[in-house]
Amino acid sequence: MSAVPTERIEDTPSEPQAPAALRTDPKSFIVRGIAILSQLVIPLAIASFTILDDGDVSTLLWFAVPAVTAIIGVNFLFAYLSWSRLTYAVGDQDIRVESGILSRAARSVPYERIQDVSLEQKLLPRLFGLVEVKFETGSGGGDDLSLTYLSGDEGERLRQVIRERRAGQAGVATGTSDASEETQVADETARSLFAMGPRRLAIFGTFEFSLAVFAVLLGLTQQFDFLLPFDLWDFDAWEGRINGQSAVLASLGVGAQIIGGIIATISLLVVGFATGIVRTFLREWDFLLEKTARGFRRRRGLLTKTDVVMPVHRVQGIKIGTGFLRYRFGWHNLRFVSLAQDAGASNHVVAPFAKIDEIAPIVAAAGFRMPGDEEEWHRASERYRFDSALVDAAFFLVAAIPVAIFAPAPFVVIPLALAALAATVNIFAWHFHRHAVDDDQIFATKGLLAPRSQISTRLKLHSVEISRGPIAQRRGYATLHLGLAGGEFSIPGVPIARALELRDAVLETITATDFSQLEAGHS
Repeated sequence: MSAVPTERIEDTPSEPQAPAALRTDPKSFIVRGIAILSQLVIPLAIASFTILDDGDVSTLLWFAVPAVTAIIGVNFLFAYLSWSRLTYAVGDQDIRVESGILSRAARSVPYERIQDVSLEQKLLPRLFGLVEVKFETGSGGGDDLSLTYLSGDEGERLRQVIRERRAGQAGVATGTSDASEETQVADETARSLFAMGPRRLAIFGTFEFSLAVFAVLLGLTQQFDFLLPFDLWDFDAWEGRINGQSAVLASLGVGAQIIGGIIATISLLVVGFATGIVRTFLREWDFLLEKTARGFRRRRGLLTKTDVVMPVHRVQGIKIGTGFLRYRFGWHNLRFVSLAQDAGASNHVVAPFAKIDEIAPIVAAAGFRMPGDEEEWHRASERYRFDSALVDAAFFLVAAIPVAIFAPAPFVVIPLALAALAATVNIFAWHFHRHAVDDDQIFATKGLLAPRSQISTRLKLHSVEISRGPIAQRRGYATLHLGLAGGEFSIPGVPIARALELRDAVLETITATDFSQLEAGHS
């Protein structure tokens, strides 16, 4: 009896499963509906006011009310359909989003293109516990991807998943056994670097003096001037009102006029300071910068709350700035120059209102160092100083020609004095335009009344360019442009011999760097 042959069944590899399509939070369509409906409030209010002004209440009840009800219903139906047709899928290589009611649009963004994932909470979504997840690709032009809206926990989970998978791809590309340290860290150990409380915000707001409220009021009056009880653009009527008020003021005497002027000035200052303080509180409320295992985490905002995390290796450089009055009181701001976008800009504000001793630990945590007394500083060429002063003065000297021809003789002194002042300021400011280079970093400072500093590591520079215009070619100096992925770094007026020396030194650092290992080695 012969043995029955057995059939050997070999395991065949299964095809990769497509990632499951997910929907955003069901409450999203409610938020969308309310947001769209809010845009109709003013037109509907104007229509109702017009009907009531005619005295026809029955028209409002029988026609306007049903029309408004229908508009609200269609609005929420459209919001629901938009939500039901919006799906996203988190794959192994990319994240995919499909949307559209009648026509479908699909977009896929590979993880390697995603620079960062941030969370944003405006007031209305915040009331429903929802967040907007933004995937920043660094491409600009409104090409970034976003999901509106997810629950807070789901948004945080999705952000972590995207970062881990992106880090996993970076680990495979660089040949490392582990994708990144951040994939091994389950819990973030946050270390607070900088925070601003109400007292600091109030001081900050006083330096943000603004009269923007008057521009807003002017814009509103232009849009809704038909609701005013008088003609806003009737200049004859305004002239009559002003003359009448002037007559009343004249009758009160000089003392009353002075007091009235003082009160008006104080009122203007109060409005300006109040506007600056309110804007600062809205934007910077509960500001907190932390250093976590995954990078720098910045949270801020009262009505719109943002939560941004920037990996350390994404910091390409730092900028320290100030203002004319702030500098006198020792206040500065610190920005990170990075690959990711922050509200349309590549400069992330990490300390908007701080002292230098508060900025220094943040700079150190980012892998940079503040310049010390041992730095060998170099100023721009003296020829560049002279040429810059001459160019600044030339504008006023040219303006002096028509003044001398058509105006009385004494008036020509004004543009001449301004030309001398511009040249003097430029020459004096030259002492504050300087740069220094060591084995690791490049420092540059400029500014007389409001000095600004920029620091970058030679390791993260991508290119070096020497630019020379017609005057610079003949005068022997150049502008050194240092290629920074997230911004610009230029040093003007460098003597050509030193510019060539700096270019060779930086290029030596760049050519000795394996940029495929840079991200993994500096994460």
